[in-house]
This record gives sequence, C-alpha cells and structure tokens, in this order.
Amino acid sequence: MRAQDLFPIVGVGASAGGIEAMSGFFRGLPQPFHAAVVVVTHLSPDRESLLPDVLGRLTPMPVETAVDGLTVQSGRVYVMPPSMMFGIKDGRLTLTALGEGVREIKPIDVFLTALALDRGERTVAVILSGGDGDGTIGVKAVKEQGGLTLAQAPDEDGPETSDMPLSAIRTGYVDYVVPAGDMGTLIAAHIPDEEITALGKGDDPNSVEATDDILEEIHAILRRQVGHDFSGYKPSTFKRRLARRIRVGEHTGADAYLARLRTDAAEAAALFRDLLIGVTKFFRDAAAFDALAARVIPKLFEGRSPDDVVRVWVPACSTGEEVYSIAILLREHMDRLATPQRVQIFATDIDERSLAVARIGRYPRAYLDAVSPERVARHFVVQGDSLVVGKSVRDLCTFAPHSVLRDPPFSRLDLISCRNLLIYLDLETQERMLPVLHYALRINGYLFIGMAENVTRFEDLFATIDKRHRIFQASDVASTVRLPSMVGNAWADLVPSARIRPKGALARASLRHAVEAEVLAEFAPAHAVVTRTGEAVHYSARINTVLEVAPGPPTHELAAIVAKGLRLELRTALREAIETDAVVVRHGLEIGAPGAVQQRLSLTVKPLTQRPNVEPLFLVVFTESALRNEQRDVQAEIGRDEAVQRLEDELAKTRERLQGIVEEYETSLEELKSSNEELYSVNEEMQSANEELEASKEEIQSVNEELHTVNVELESKIESLDRLTAEQTVLFASTGIASVFLDADLRIRTITDAAAQIFGIQASDRGRRLNNFAGPFSLSWLSEDAQSVMTEGRTIVRDFDGTDGCRYRVRLTPSHVDGKMCGLVVNIICAPPEDRD
Repeated sequence: MRAQDLFPIVGVGASAGGIEAMSGFFRGLPQPFHAAVVVVTHLSPDRESLLPDVLGRLTPMPVETAVDGLTVQSGRVYVMPPSMMFGIKDGRLTLTALGEGVREIKPIDVFLTALALDRGERTVAVILSGGDGDGTIGVKAVKEQGGLTLAQAPDEDGPETSDMPLSAIRTGYVDYVVPAGDMGTLIAAHIPDEEITALGKGDDPNSVEATDDILEEIHAILRRQVGHDFSGYKPSTFKRRLARRIRVGEHTGADAYLARLRTDAAEAAALFRDLLIGVTKFFRDAAAFDALAARVIPKLFEGRSPDDVVRVWVPACSTGEEVYSIAILLREHMDRLATPQRVQIFATDIDERSLAVARIGRYPRAYLDAVSPERVARHFVVQGDSLVVGKSVRDLCTFAPHSVLRDPPFSRLDLISCRNLLIYLDLETQERMLPVLHYALRINGYLFIGMAENVTRFEDLFATIDKRHRIFQASDVASTVRLPSMVGNAWADLVPSARIRPKGALARASLRHAVEAEVLAEFAPAHAVVTRTGEAVHYSARINTVLEVAPGPPTHELAAIVAKGLRLELRTALREAIETDAVVVRHGLEIGAPGAVQQRLSLTVKPLTQRPNVEPLFLVVFTESALRNEQRDVQAEIGRDEAVQRLEDELAKTRERLQGIVEEYETSLEELKSSNEELYSVNEEMQSANEELEASKEEIQSVNEELHTVNVELESKIESLDRLTAEQTVLFASTGIASVFLDADLRIRTITDAAAQIFGIQASDRGRRLNNFAGPFSLSWLSEDAQSVMTEGRTIVRDFDGTDGCRYRVRLTPSHVDGKMCGLVVNIICAPPEDRD
C-alpha cells in the first residue's frame, strides 16, 4: 500500500471571505490530527493572498501555500494559490497557471472531483460559507467514490453566506450537516487513530467483519423494506458500503447496526441509497445510452413534418448530467438531418439550487472522463479546468422547478427519461406514478428508466423495447388511474401520507352509505361527473344506457362516447354551464337507431360546489322523459306536417350551433397558436435573462469575495504598521537621542520625547514650524541651513553652548522617501556641563 493512502485528505471549500467559518473549523480540529487539509477558495488573480498567514494563527498545524508536485503529508494544511488550476494526482498537488484573462470560477468542484478520483474512500469534503453553487458537483463525486461529506449548518458563527452549503445539502449526498466547529471531531471519529496503524493488515481496510448470518438478515430486511434483493451484490462492495453506514452512525459493529436496522426503516433506506450510489456522470450506463441512441432517438423524428416538435421530459434531473447526455444524442441526430424538427427538453427537479447548477452547465474536466474527446470538442467549451456545455446543446433544454409527485405532469411527450427515481419511492407511490408517466406520453412514446427499475406491474401500459437497457414504449390503451388533480387536492393522491383517512366510522354510517349506494344503482337516472374539458371522472351504474363505443383511440371525453343524439347538446350545455356557472337543462332529446323506437331524454348539467384549489367539476344527468311503450302512441299521434316542422326547426338550430362552434373553434385555434408562440418566445427570453442573471450573480459574488480578500489583507497590513510604529516609538525612547522630523516647510512631523523636552513641544504642536519654539540655543540659522541640506543633499553639523550650561551638537540630515526629498531630520546631542571637560 502506498504511503499516501495511509491517511485521509480533507478538502475544505469556502469563499475567501468566510474567515469566521474557517476559524471555527480549524479551531475545532483535534490535535494531533491524522489527516491532511487542503483549503480551496475563490481568490482574486490580481492579489497576493494572505490566507496562509491568517490560517497559521488559527491552528497549530503547519500551513503552507501549495506548489506544483508537492507530496501531501498528514498533519499539514495546504492553501490554494491564486491564478492556478488546482488538482491532485497520486497524492501530489498539481498546479497549472491559468491563461491571461482566464479565471476558474468553480475551483472547489474541480479540486474535490480530482481528490475523489485520487483518494477514493479516503476523501473528506467540507463545504463552508460561500455565495454560489460551487462544491455541489464535488460533493457528488466524493460521495460516489465512498468518501465522507460535511456541510456547515447555521449557528451563531455562520455561515455568513449559505448558498454553497445549502446547494450541497440539497443534493442528498451530505453525510453530516453540523456547525463548522463540530466537524473536526466527526472527521477524526470517522477514521480512528488505531485504524491508521492497522490499514496494512487486510486486503480491504474499509470493509467490515460480518458473519454470513448477519449479512443474510440484512439482505432480508432490505428486500422487505425497499423491495430489492442485494444478495447478489458484490460482497466486497456491499461490506464497504455497510462499513460506511456503521461509521457514520457511530455503531460499535455489524451486530449493533443490525439491531438498528430491525427497528429503523429510515436507516434501511439510507443503506439502500448508499448501496445504489454509482458514478453519476454523463452517459451513466453507457450501453443503455447507446441503445437509446440506436433504437429510440431516430424514431422520434420519423414521419414528422418540419413544424412538429419533439418533446422530452427528464424529471428529477438534479444537476443536469442526464439531461445534457440526452440533449447531446438528440443534437447529434439532428445534425444528420436535412430539415430537423424543433426539440424541447423539459428538465425538472424540486431543488432550485441543483437547477441553477444545471442551467450553468459547467462541470470539472475530470467529471467528464466518460465523454469521448470527440464529443468534448464538439459539444463543450473549455474554460480553465472546467468544461461548459455548448450553446447548441443548452438551447434544447428548459430547466424548471417541478415535483413529479405533486404537480401536474407534462403532456404529449415523445420520451420520458426517469432514471433512478422509482427506486427511491415505496411500492404504493410507484404504482401511482407509472400510470401518470403513461398519461404524459403520446401513444407509442418511450420511457427510459434505470437499470435497477422495472415496470413489470404495468405490462398493459408499457411494451418492452429493450429489457436489458430498460427502454419501454407506451401502449395504445387508456390508463385505469385517474389523475389526482381531478378529484381532490392536486396530486395529494400520489403521496400516501397526503391522503386523509377517516379515523373511524360508525356502523350506522356504513349502513347508510350502503343503502344509498344501492338506491343510486337501481333507481337514480344515469349520470356522470366531468371536468371543464369534458373528461369523465365518474360514471353511475346505469350510464351504459346512453353510451356508445366510438371508433378511434379510446377516450374519457363524455361527449365523444355518448349516443349520437346527445353529443352536440352535451357539448353546448357544458360550455354554457361553464360560462354562466348555472344549471343548464335540455329537453326533448332522443336517442336510438334509425327506424327503431326512439328514447326521449332530458339532459341536465349542474356545476358542483367548488372547493379551493380544486378543478371545477360538473354533474351531467340523463333523465328519461317517458317509458318506451308510451312513445309509440305519442309518435303515432304526431302528424306528418308537425313532425317535418319540428325536424326543420331542430335542423336550423343545429346549423346555427354548428356554425357558432366552428367559428369559436377557429378563433380559439388561432389564439392558441399565437399564445403558444408568445409563450415560447417569452420562455426563451426568460431563460436567456436567467442565464445572464446567473452570470451577473457569479461576477458580483466574485467581486465580493475579492473585496473580502482585500479587506483581510488591509487589516493584516494595518496590524503590521501599528506594530512597526509601536516598535519605532520604543526604539527612539530607548536610545535617548533627541530627534525631530521636519517637512520641507520645517514643520514638525515626528518628534522624540528627548527633543520635546529640549524645546518644550507637546503632541498638539505637530504641524507647527520648529523655529517658532524657544530652546536653549538660537534657531535663527535653521532656515538657511535646512535649505542647503535639502538642495545639496549634504549633512550639516553645528555646535552651540546652551543657556542652560550644556553643550549641544546639532546634525541636519536630508530625508528621502522613495528617492524623493521630503524634508530633513534634526538630531541633537546634549553634553551636560560636567561632561564638557
């Protein structure tokens, strides 16, 4: 085992102004600390950083500025220098100078990604105060390699700016969210001192000792709790991930951890997530994306006109790797077409901070090692040690906050890529979500899911295209699950905890409900409940008496499946009820086959009581006007002329209604087209404006961090200047020499205590001319000699007998600052009377 693998390396990411956060972190490190610490901040490329000096006063560990090729050693702190691309390889720091005008704006992501790839499970990522999403990608990379991740929690000391830690926390990859001062103890406990000396004794120091019986029971708990069998999982990997959960939970061993699993479903879910953590990069499971490119992408464009739009949805898109992978495949196919259709990729997630990272599309170069050099050159722009997704790919993607479990889905989609989301949901939620995905797809649209997911319980909704790579196609059948937004609180039915269950029901209430249901089934007229769009959400027991099987694709629109004699009247009555919010009744309607006895009906459309935040519903009732055996007599009594007149009147009314419907339809169609174009244009403008705002925010944050850095440097310089001034004062006092510093106008700038006593000068006299003061000897010669000293740059010495009996020697010396004459220095040596001989 290499020497550099015997201790962990802690990567600390923070803004340059987060001094308080770094102070709390370093003061909380236990001593001795058996790990190396590397500090990465956002630094101004134009200024020398004083951060090593500042950190040196916070920790007893040696602090030094990193240099290229330096081998990282345990118990030391290394600080990133400015104007460098910072990384690590084989335990040695790597620094490459940035080009002129180039600035790496995501240095924390870059370094943590490189550290994770180099150190693996011996990596610790710490995210402190900072003002953007830097560190989010780095934390994901560390967790994917099995490392430990921590983010600063708010306390009295910060974080001053919470964007960086919050962005990392929302990824779900942070192990501990604690104040900065508590992090050192947790890191030290994660790998105890005694473990360091024992690392060389086994082939896998990160695994855990567990008997086969314990492992079998853990497998059984996971099967029962999350519905997945890990008994075939690679034993060494399973034990490493198990050991990690044991250390994070501070358990004494596998036995104690098993005892917790038996009673803690949340811990079972956490172990499940750790076991499923893979390398979340571009083109994860490359073979699956190859299959998607070969079997699905070309079919999305087949048989379409140039005006058609290919619509794709990527729910739970996180920081955008999956979205851009699909966008690259689509762009590459579009470039091969003579007249490609327009493509819209809707990328959604509940975490707006992850969406902000995705919109920027900036990733460390090491994070894209699965992307071929050809694709990097074609679809990415190099900026420092990061790669930015090119505009031609980014323009295909629209990022928006959205909950697939709570918000209405997108519709008329050609492809949904929902990879590795279902595995985090319980079985009941999965059973409600898959029909929703089927509803969102066009007929024969495609569903692309993760390798550990399946749709076996919904084989009637999805046909298998590629079972190995989890590609399915929406079948041409109607989903049997109603969308929750139609019958209650929006999408609450998709979340089991959101459904309200009665605490209990009395037997009498149950009997009453049973009787009422029986009466409705036997004696009530046929009825249905529809939405504003005419979509049926409820049918009564006898609704089949007024329904007909309509040719074409199955539909739930009531007006399309009722008997022909009712369709036009139902549509007009429903529209009138929607506009007036009143009960609408139509009498004298007839249904039945031509030449057969006609059944006369009355149609009633009544708005139901509307509840807040619930889509309006309408009750449609079909009431029989007379018995069938009575209709024969009625029809026999109607004269021929009267029947013809009635039919002509009905035909005229029908024509008027039809003409009105056609005109309304054409007007609505034009308005919808215009609105759609305007909305698409506004969306593009908003997306462009959002990107500009994100860029401006980053620039402002960068300037703010630079100002923080300059402020720290100025404070340090002021402290040094104050210390120097104090030392100078002590020096002058200790020598006992009388010295006066004069400017070019012979005004006093600085004076020692000895000189002040000779001339009777006080502190408030600074700025007055020296020859205005009376001393033991005359100063009438001073102006002329001072002019000679400053003009000729020579030294003049004079001796005087003072009125106090002392002998004085006065030396005038020119004073130069930065090569310029700025005045002179008067040094006075006094010889008492007894020393004159």
